[in-house]
Amino acid sequence: MAREITGFSNPLVKRVRSLREKKFRKAEGLFLAEGLRILTEAREEGVLPEMLFHAGSTHPLAAELIAAMEAAGGDVIETTPDILAKISGKDNPQAVVGVYRDRLTPLAKLDRGKSDIWIVAQSLRDPGNLGTILRTGDAVGAGGLILIDDCVDPFSVESVRASMGALFTQSITQARWGEFMHWLREGPGELIGTSLKATHDYQEPRYQSPSFLLVGNEAQGLPESYEAECDLLVKMPMLGKADSLNAAVACAVMAYELLNQKRAK
Repeated sequence: MAREITGFSNPLVKRVRSLREKKFRKAEGLFLAEGLRILTEAREEGVLPEMLFHAGSTHPLAAELIAAMEAAGGDVIETTPDILAKISGKDNPQAVVGVYRDRLTPLAKLDRGKSDIWIVAQSLRDPGNLGTILRTGDAVGAGGLILIDDCVDPFSVESVRASMGALFTQSITQARWGEFMHWLREGPGELIGTSLKATHDYQEPRYQSPSFLLVGNEAQGLPESYEAECDLLVKMPMLGKADSLNAAVACAVMAYELLNQKRAK
């Protein structure tokens, strides 16, 4: 269904704008994604938004999105750049904004055999790091990202933007530590943590499949009790004055080591 909205006071504009806040995202089970690149990535994964807002863009990708929405009977709303800016919270909004149903996969429904590599993040706080880790997961063919304990919201505008579309290629799961460990030990899977206290260099072990790569909080790293439950603890060499890498960078280094070992087989 195509329609036009030009008034800032329109109830739908207010409702969609409220999705920038976590409590409203949680209540509605919806989130915002903006930009042709991200929305096109989603469409290529077979995911269309519940609602599509655009400001009369003539870009071919926008036309394809609009056509796909109309063919599926979706809600297409043409509006003004100012209203798009109000919805997205950006002074220079992207050409399109989509409203999507949240994409959480329950832990019990994860298929660990889908991939040799899984990423697990504990108490991650930065949306940029979360988005980058999703992109890394996509790049190495990971099965998905399992968020442990209280992490940043993966469906915040900032996290979605940082994921550059990987949000739609990776399964995302949230769980408490005990729940995750119970699930993990019910089937195959090696839990690999990184720690400055580890004695093994990260290239020394021969990792098993599936590998669950555990990334800790940006400031605190992994709690000692969590490290104790890992099957392997490894560290990356630090030859300069810095004592650690950014969490997302460390995750990428480790993920590619896992990938390269599995490619070598």
